[in-house]
Amino acid sequence: MYLTLFFSTGLASHICSMRYALWLSCAVLLAPQLVTAQEPAPAAPPARRDTIPLRAIIVTAPRISVPLAENPAAMKIVGSDVLDAAPRGIAVDEAVFLVPGVKVDNQANGKRVHMSIRGQGILSEHGIRGTKVLLDGLPLNDPSGFAADLYDVDWPTVEWVQVQRGPEASLYGGGSSAGVLSIQTSDGGSAPAAGMFSSTVGSNDFWRVTGQLGGNLGDFNYRASYSHLTGNGYRVHTAFHGDNIYAKAHWSPSAAVHLTPILWYTEYFNQNAEGLNLAQLNTDPRMPNPDALTYNEFMDTRRVMGGVVGEVGLGGDRSLSFNGFLRRTGYKESVPSNVLHRTLLSPGGTLQYTFSGLTGALRHHLSFGSDVELQNIDDYTHQNMGSAMEGTTLLSDQTMRQAGAGVFALDRIDLGARWGAMVNLRFDWIDYRLDDHLKAGGVDLSGASSFNRVTARVGVTYSPSPSLSLYANVGQGFLPPATEEFAANPDQIGGFNRNLKAATSTGEEVGARGVLARGLTFDLTAFHMNTDGDFDRYRVTSRPLETFYRNAGSTRRYGVEASAAWAPVAEALVQVAYTWSNFKYTNSQSAYGNVYGHWLPNSPDHQLSADAQYTVAGALTVGVSTEMLSKWYVDAGNSTTVDGYALLNARLAYRLRLAGSTAQAMLAVRNIFGTKYVAFTEPDPDGNSYQPAAVREIFFGIVLGK
Repeated sequence: MYLTLFFSTGLASHICSMRYALWLSCAVLLAPQLVTAQEPAPAAPPARRDTIPLRAIIVTAPRISVPLAENPAAMKIVGSDVLDAAPRGIAVDEAVFLVPGVKVDNQANGKRVHMSIRGQGILSEHGIRGTKVLLDGLPLNDPSGFAADLYDVDWPTVEWVQVQRGPEASLYGGGSSAGVLSIQTSDGGSAPAAGMFSSTVGSNDFWRVTGQLGGNLGDFNYRASYSHLTGNGYRVHTAFHGDNIYAKAHWSPSAAVHLTPILWYTEYFNQNAEGLNLAQLNTDPRMPNPDALTYNEFMDTRRVMGGVVGEVGLGGDRSLSFNGFLRRTGYKESVPSNVLHRTLLSPGGTLQYTFSGLTGALRHHLSFGSDVELQNIDDYTHQNMGSAMEGTTLLSDQTMRQAGAGVFALDRIDLGARWGAMVNLRFDWIDYRLDDHLKAGGVDLSGASSFNRVTARVGVTYSPSPSLSLYANVGQGFLPPATEEFAANPDQIGGFNRNLKAATSTGEEVGARGVLARGLTFDLTAFHMNTDGDFDRYRVTSRPLETFYRNAGSTRRYGVEASAAWAPVAEALVQVAYTWSNFKYTNSQSAYGNVYGHWLPNSPDHQLSADAQYTVAGALTVGVSTEMLSKWYVDAGNSTTVDGYALLNARLAYRLRLAGSTAQAMLAVRNIFGTKYVAFTEPDPDGNSYQPAAVREIFFGIVLGK
């Protein structure tokens, strides 16, 4: 895996040549198929969902393969019917908009997002907090559980997404107090070689192009893809561009051994317009915050990662699964107070042993294992003199070292033909160490801090019939301070925030999922969660341009999540997701005074998404969708609200059968009526809280060979 570092040093200089090579290779493979267009190709209609038994759907997000009917947790599986209909195909918000309980805030109309599940992580300034993110089985979180971004995901190549909601610390540790997001990309297919090419252009100078090559050669399956993305965003100073190169293979040298080596490179740059205050919003929602232009705020990420996922059958019902990875990230960010440089080196791995056995009349599916993740961060900052020009004086120069280790055990128990149970237990240890190389003014800010926790979860399922499953569980969450929270020190420039402690939570949920007549599937969940030591954001008067974090106190969250899909005929599919949330503070002291009973910021009571599509004559697909949010509060003081909104979107897609392949053209319009709205807010004490969203956008795309 150390070859990854060597690979990264020369990779950037070859991106352009690789870009054109991939495009040319795709064209060569597809050219014979594009000579003559044939009759319209039947669009792949959704499978009649009333014919798929719940026990036939296998999910893997709970760390072991388990039939959906026997998984005692709220889960949504996103497939091609949603992913292929995404008009831009660049960010997670398009993939999970029909998943209840999930809220995604797209910050610059590009790939940079906040994502929260049941309100966990909703107050982070950027990135993903409390959700374990897996890409083809490899984690994107750091040892603190923080996933800085999802730039690595090339969404046109994704095959499915599993979203498991609720406290899962007993499965994946401190990074999964909100749930699990597991993303699986496509394989190379069954032919020896095949290609796919797609491109989308649209409003605000948007352009994305993706090329893919893959195939199957005996016991070796391979796939490689390249994607380029660029756009100017809706607001001034929100331009972005990025490149993704991704390669993976499946190799089975024997029936018992399965290996999947993976290598990828990610480059993403985005300008940051920051939020607006209310006066600026009313003047011109497209304007940037003045600081964003004065200091040329931006984020620039370059990352290379290599790893392997594998499984070895040990005979009978015994197996050993494992993964190992090495990730190197170069990061630069310009903010008003400074220009930050970071180099992050992150190795890690997992070893898990699984077997099955009988204890009397009960059958156990047992699994034991350990996760280990390390991270070394070289970090220094200079003063931002304006326009991202750096001063010569160092403000900070430090190295942060993080180590996270967890040991876990889980048991899935068959209690009979209709009953099942799952029990998880885990111990986590997370250590932070900081070496201050600057020692400004003779003060050494070096230090160390550790967090550990035992977490558990117990769940049961009951299936009165093959088409209905009831489930309930009680689980715990453990959320240590994230890298970004820890490194923002309100007491000194440099060092770490010594006042933070881990947030802990306990949650319960009950639910039902099933398949009814006429192609109707549903999932209904009610949940409750209490959290102690929840994190909050604030500013200090001596450093008004910086954001800091603290443990705000306690919160109580409960709500209802519902989703359904209906395929009355093979040509039609209707999907809907609804969330009712009640997220409130239960502590009395905060920067806003007594906030007991106040609503959490940026947390609407109601969230509804729906999509309907119909395929005409096997070739033309017509689709409409809507996104609706109710009003919400801007900050913990609950003095200001933001109006909710309702958007209407539409799309047309036409498929042609070509010689040995297919082609599709799609036209999509988002926000048809040009509604002006605030997409989300941030609880900034200086009032720059409002993030306006794009009005009407139009996109046109083509896909060849998929």
